[in-house]
Amino acid sequence: MYRECGGGLWPEKDPHPQPAWIILCKVRIPSWETREDATSSIRAHSAFLVATLLANRFSMMKTSESVSPRHPDKLCDRISDAILDAYLTKDPQARVAVETLGAHGTITVAGEVSADAEMPDVHRIVRTIAGPGFDVRIHIVEQSPEISRGVDTGGAGDQGIMTGYATAETATYMPREYELARTLCQAIYALHPYDGKTQVTIADDGSVRSVVASFQNVSQRELKKIAKKIVPADEYHLNPAGDWSVGGFDADTGLTGRKIVVDNYGPEIAVGGGAFSGKDPSKVDRSGAYMARRIAVDLLKKRGARTVFVKLAYAIGHPSALMAVATLDGNSEPIRGYDLTPRGIRIFLSLNKPRYEETAQWGHFGRGFPWL
Repeated sequence: MYRECGGGLWPEKDPHPQPAWIILCKVRIPSWETREDATSSIRAHSAFLVATLLANRFSMMKTSESVSPRHPDKLCDRISDAILDAYLTKDPQARVAVETLGAHGTITVAGEVSADAEMPDVHRIVRTIAGPGFDVRIHIVEQSPEISRGVDTGGAGDQGIMTGYATAETATYMPREYELARTLCQAIYALHPYDGKTQVTIADDGSVRSVVASFQNVSQRELKKIAKKIVPADEYHLNPAGDWSVGGFDADTGLTGRKIVVDNYGPEIAVGGGAFSGKDPSKVDRSGAYMARRIAVDLLKKRGARTVFVKLAYAIGHPSALMAVATLDGNSEPIRGYDLTPRGIRIFLSLNKPRYEETAQWGHFGRGFPWL
């Protein structure tokens, strides 16, 4: 019979242990009846260990993406937020929830609104953002009175969980992989304002492992020239499926709120689940997330933390947050000193101002808004 002992396989009647490198890696192996059993078990444990080491290696990497303002989902976000801006221009207290669906010559705008203002010229807004030639269908109705009664008393417009984040690794307090992807996408779009996406993967040592960029009407050669200048990396995947010219709504369907991770902090940071665009500040999906980011940045600056993660939670019709917790460098504490009611947030962050279409481009955070 064989058993693990002293870094090797030691037959019970053999005083000389046989080496087994798997033992040196501190993987516990049971007793075996024969050397063949021992060898088979070692191989199985070896395969498991290698897979674990590879998984750990790749878990140290971080990847984030960014999309251009001409991406189909972003066109829908922009249209929804431009309609919100139009309502807020006429009625700063307007309650708006507008969704946009765009695809192949047709754009549908639907939602619920309560405002002391007429419906804006939606056709003009669509033409300005998406261009001419679309069949625009509009179905906007009055906000449900059963929802409205909860908001009338100062309560939140819906239940939900909101998160905010800040890190000291960049000047914008955004994750580095996120900022690199956004910066590259902005650089390409400045020269080639079309549909496009970028993606950056970084290792735990700070090096950039890979860069992905796919842009309409831009050659691989041109993308390589821009990408190498903006983000030096080990490898590049530029228009990896080949150069392309059909983009936007001609190639794909777009929908409001479908780029929620890009709108936040990238996939390394948890999101609450609610989208932002097309929603006025009574919807805590948006205003609560903005406030959570502001608190995270404030605490990071005041306390000298490396990372801050904030969580808020609300119930529809209820004004106060049901949860308000900040985690600074792994240590959690309650949030104090902020008015976290929807009205308080709206005033503190000046959320009645019609500037939401701008937020729908390039992410909602790290761009100098009052919520930073």
